[in-house]
Amino acid sequence: MHHIRRGSGRPLLLVHGLGGNTHSFDTILNMLAADREVIVVDLPGFGQTPPLDGEVSIGTLCDALTGFLTEQDLIGIDAVGSSMGARLVLELARRGGVLGAVVSLDPGGFWRGWERHAFNASIWLSIRLIRALQPVLPRLTSHPLSRSLLLLQFSARPRTLPPRIVLTELCSYAASPSFDELLHNLSYGEEQQGAPRGSIAHPLVIGWGRRDRVCYPNQAARAQELFPDARLHWFEHCGHFPHWDAPEETVRLILATTGDHGGSGADGSLSR
Repeated sequence: MHHIRRGSGRPLLLVHGLGGNTHSFDTILNMLAADREVIVVDLPGFGQTPPLDGEVSIGTLCDALTGFLTEQDLIGIDAVGSSMGARLVLELARRGGVLGAVVSLDPGGFWRGWERHAFNASIWLSIRLIRALQPVLPRLTSHPLSRSLLLLQFSARPRTLPPRIVLTELCSYAASPSFDELLHNLSYGEEQQGAPRGSIAHPLVIGWGRRDRVCYPNQAARAQELFPDARLHWFEHCGHFPHWDAPEETVRLILATTGDHGGSGADGSLSR
């Protein structure tokens, strides 16, 4: 599994969303690396990691990520996930024994009824538009107005985003060989299971943007109901990616949640 490491200190894992890659967290990577050793992965079928041989789903990606953490001697690592990656880290927290403290940013999988179809249809249309526009994406992402139109669904502040980050993210969406299958399985596959109160030993925070147009804010209550051990943090004036719209606030939340706790030693080693 392709990954990058940056900084020093107790390890911290970052897990991107559907179509993303290691660059999805470029807005906060350096700030986090000032305090922690940050490990950012390309999940199978995204970025530079080859696709899985079989089914691509939340379950198989969780298995692959657990295998990677085992190989790297990182079991017990604190973790941050965004969107689909946020659902992955919630699922691993539910399974237990894999992660330490967890921050889940706008997780998918808590839609009901028409929301499920709206999610699938909107993302399906978006990815086809992005693929069709690939030849002109550098020009479109360089201008605030066209950048805003492209990111209307994902960001509450698209004009302020660096064009390079937007271009890299959109190109990653278009290039992923696993995007379509995983989108279908996210929309219509196995529903996210919860964790009974008291079953999650480490700190768990679910963050949600008040202006999320991908995973609607009303879904946050369902996520907290399924994960009653979680604390809910609202990002005001943020869309689906708080680490894009409010990077400093996101870093503060991550460092506060994954600070000294029972999952890791003070020297940065992981407890067993």
